[in-house]
Amino acid sequence: MNDEALERLFKLYHLPLVRYLTRRLGDRDWAEEVAQETFLRALRQDALQSERSWLFAVATNLVRDEARKDARRRARLQQLAAEVRDDVNEAVDVDEEQTAERSRDRTLARRAVDALAEKDRLALLMREEGLDYREIAAALELSVGSIGTTLSRARRRLTETYEAMQAESAARMGERDEAS
Repeated sequence: MNDEALERLFKLYHLPLVRYLTRRLGDRDWAEEVAQETFLRALRQDALQSERSWLFAVATNLVRDEARKDARRRARLQQLAAEVRDDVNEAVDVDEEQTAERSRDRTLARRAVDALAEKDRLALLMREEGLDYREIAAALELSVGSIGTTLSRARRRLTETYEAMQAESAARMGERDEAS
């Protein structure tokens, strides 16, 4: 691939790829690194058939290769979220409680997304970035006809998981209040 083609590819797909990777990884700097490696690999290709799906597939595979690092980061994020919840429980100020509630909601949403099967999670994140069914199918090596079902199932499971986590969180908060 020549420099002009790579520059065009970068201008078109860098931002959506980084957004997808940031959502996938939870770390913008890491997402930038993976995106950079993805574009370096594109530079080594003579030609790309389906540019966007190729980029997303390569980026997804790079992330899979770094799964252990991702697991350590998730464990750290969960630890920080627990610390935030503990701090919030001690807070009296309404503004702090609202901030903590939003933080809990974001944490629950992230945990709900992380709890999905990988194929479902990746399909949802790619769709959120504007990839069409054909591109998602190519990136995930699925048939185009199965993408609608995959997305529908993933949305349903995400909603069910999030609602269950909310209920569990509310129950824990109620138990803490009773213990106080």
